[in-house]
Amino acid sequence: VEGMIIALLFAIGMNAFAWYNSDKMVLRMYKAQPLPTSHPLTRMVSQLAENASLPMPKVYEIPNDQPNAFATGRNPENSAVAATTGLLSRLTQEEIAAVMAHELAHIENRDTTIMVVTATFAGAISMLANFMMFFGNRRDNQMGILGMLAMMILAPLAASLIQMAISRSREYEADRVGAEICGNPMWLASALKRIEGFAQRIDNHSAERNPSTAHMFIINPLHAHKHDRLFSTHPSTANRIAALQRLAGSSSFELQQSRVPSVRKRRS
Repeated sequence: VEGMIIALLFAIGMNAFAWYNSDKMVLRMYKAQPLPTSHPLTRMVSQLAENASLPMPKVYEIPNDQPNAFATGRNPENSAVAATTGLLSRLTQEEIAAVMAHELAHIENRDTTIMVVTATFAGAISMLANFMMFFGNRRDNQMGILGMLAMMILAPLAASLIQMAISRSREYEADRVGAEICGNPMWLASALKRIEGFAQRIDNHSAERNPSTAHMFIINPLHAHKHDRLFSTHPSTANRIAALQRLAGSSSFELQQSRVPSVRKRRS
């Protein structure tokens, strides 16, 4: 029991460090470069953040041809958004604005915090299971080696499934709030459809090397045919688009028809 407590405390400490530095770690992982305040994307994000009454996040560009984006950070005051070069070169201004609004919605909803906490929880369980396997007292352990092996495999798997389920549920809400921020759900619907098409044809090698970060992106950057729906970090894109279409047709939603990204304040 004492060994388990030590292992758990060590796992929590390691993952707390990862939580505090998560934004720096993932941005470095994807070789993201900070953008100056004069960059068009930075100005766009500034307008959208003002629209959402959010603190201005740091804005980064990822050198990757696959259109995609993510938000990171432990709270809205310490957050960042990152877009790939492919997103900026292949999508329209309206679609880019919608994608950035979606990422700001994750920050507003504190999804970046929630996902970091669940990732920390999953990591702690995984580390604890490994500690029990390699440092546990096998003589006194009635589970035996096979039982500990099963725990080492199943405990992290269960934690990961919980993490993925939370990630999928948060995407729908970020789509809805993102549509409010940018002013037109159909901009986001169009962006999702196009990003998914590109993601199936264009590799994101950094994501393939680090699949545990796939849940952060607006569309799964990993090739879809390699992953079963049970292990998907995102809801079906078709279902997300259908939800956005219903939102666009709702009488309570005022569509922004302008070809310029919306900077209007949301109605309270």
